[in-house]
This record gives sequence, structure tokens and C-alpha cells, in this order.
Amino acid sequence: MKKLLKILICSALSVFLLTYCTDDSYLVDGGKSNPVFPGTVWDFINSRPDLFDTLRYSIQIAGMESVFTDENITFFAPPDISILNTLNLLNDYLYRTGKDTIADLKQIKPDVWREFLGLYIIPDRYLLKDIVQIDTTMLSAYGGQAYLSYNGRPMNMGVIYHDVVSGDNRIKYAGYRQLLYSYIYDFTELDMQNAYVATSDIQTDNGVVHVLRYSDHFFGFSQNQFLINVITAGIEDLINY
Repeated sequence: MKKLLKILICSALSVFLLTYCTDDSYLVDGGKSNPVFPGTVWDFINSRPDLFDTLRYSIQIAGMESVFTDENITFFAPPDISILNTLNLLNDYLYRTGKDTIADLKQIKPDVWREFLGLYIIPDRYLLKDIVQIDTTMLSAYGGQAYLSYNGRPMNMGVIYHDVVSGDNRIKYAGYRQLLYSYIYDFTELDMQNAYVATSDIQTDNGVVHVLRYSDHFFGFSQNQFLINVITAGIEDLINY
């Protein structure tokens, strides 16, 4: 429980720090927008413990460090709070059903972490300029483009062209551009769970990082699916550690 409490405190501190960042270019809750980072994707994750301490720990449990150091990838990085929000839902369910709650992330099987972390990785490098337009109100016309995630799950990437609004005037698609990453439930119905990017195009030695907006994203996209997979795989007893 002390481990999880430490994680919660670190995440709360990250929110405070991001609120008061003033130098260079910051986007809402996404951290500093650095176009080039001198190191690997793994190095970048480790350079921001205020945002990614829990994420780093889950990657280590999954045994996926080499993916972030050696492979050429695009990573949609979920900040710690997104992971903790999902874990809070899991612990709430466990508590209400009379089961022991998760006190350490190691209690969740490595296979489960690998499965869900893989959803956030796309092989090869994709900057915002490489991705086609998406309009969530006109998906039949601007639907983005489907890609296979690291673990072979169909995902969708698209760039939202926001409107410019001045008084009663609106210029469609003339505003700022924002990357959208989506879990596809149903291709035929264009049913997707969207994750908005807060900071895009962080370029590392072996890939590109796009930091997701934590305020409305739960790790795993589907809150219930993560819960189901954790319980189905079985939860390790903390005494083993």
C-alpha cells in the first residue's frame, strides 16, 4: 500500500508542476513540448518521472524496456494519472466484492501489462504531419487512418483540424491541429474510443512520442476490459514480494 500511496503522491505533484510551467510551449496537461529529445523513447520516459513514473514501472513489469530502447516506434504515452484512474476503478471493484485490493503493480500479471501497453505503440515513426485528417462529426468523409498496434490490434490515428471562431464567424478547419488516437470497437459502425493528444511530435533517437491528455483518458481505453483481464489472469499475492 505504501508503494501505491507513493505513486499517488507523485502523480498529484505532477499536476501541480504542470499547472505552473511557464517557459517555452506548454499544452493543457501534457507537459513541455520539446521537438527533439537526445536519447531513446525509454530515456524520455525516465526523464519525466513527474509524468511517467507509474508508466515506467509498468513497462519494467511487462519486460518491455527493449521495445522502447531498440525498436523504431511511435508511442502514445499515457501519463501516470490515466493509469492510476483505471487502477482506482479496479480497486474499487475488488473492495466492493470483498477481495484484497492491488497494493503494488507487480500483482498484475506481466502478460496483462504487455497486452495493454501494446495498444499505445505503433511500429515505425509517425509525426503529426504524416497523419491524415479526422473529423469526429464527419467520419465518413474524414475518418483518419487505421494502423496495427504493436500487439496487432487495429487502432486509428487522425488529425483534428479545429475551427477558428471570431464572434459569429467560423472558419472551418482553419485552426490549430490536434492528434487523436483511437481504439476501434467496430469498423462498420465507426465506433471508437478516442484519446486526445496533449503534446505531440517529441522526436527521440528511436521513435516519436505523443503524450496523451490525462484529463479524460483511462488506461486501456476500455475501463471494464482492463478490469476483466486483470481478474481473469489472476492477481498475485503481495506476500510473494
